[in-house]
Amino acid sequence: MLFKERFWAGLADGTITVAFRRWKRPNAKTGGRMRTPAGVLGVDAVDVVSADSITEEDARRSGFSSRSELLAELDRYGDDDIYRIEFHFAGADPRERLRHSANLSEDALADVRRRLSRWDAASPRGPWTLTTLRLIAERPATRAADLAASIGRDRASFKIDVRKLKELGLTESLEIGYRLSPRGRAVLQRLGDP
Repeated sequence: MLFKERFWAGLADGTITVAFRRWKRPNAKTGGRMRTPAGVLGVDAVDVVSADSITEEDARRSGFSSRSELLAELDRYGDDDIYRIEFHFAGADPRERLRHSANLSEDALADVRRRLSRWDAASPRGPWTLTTLRLIAERPATRAADLAASIGRDRASFKIDVRKLKELGLTESLEIGYRLSPRGRAVLQRLGDP
């Protein structure tokens, strides 16, 4: 579940504890966890609700200044069911520490190299990992659709690939686009450019 940057501080300090989304089917489940740029959220409840049941207090708990502002935001997303997602801050994203571990041992670098090579070998498009890292290094904070188009890729599969790199702590999501993490910069530098 995505949150705009203006909500990240409230997620991290626990002042935002509920969200409302219009979905065809639930994209979160009770007892699950969601990783956000603010950290990990533990999902306490997911329920379908009516717009009439949303209160001013709900709006404040979801980071909006008023119920009308929240409802206007929901109206931008069609007329699918409204889901109320209750959550709590469950801690920092474990990838955060990984992103900042730029001093890789030879074993750690070899592990990253193996994983990148495995993804390259399994891809029907051929090697993509270092190309994608270089592209993000050269064009940080660029829309995923623009990055993908610049190398003849579709946005959806490009984003899936970037998520894989993010799992290794090599990239970070921004409000728009991505950037290399300190670890990603170190890996790219040590693996070298062709």
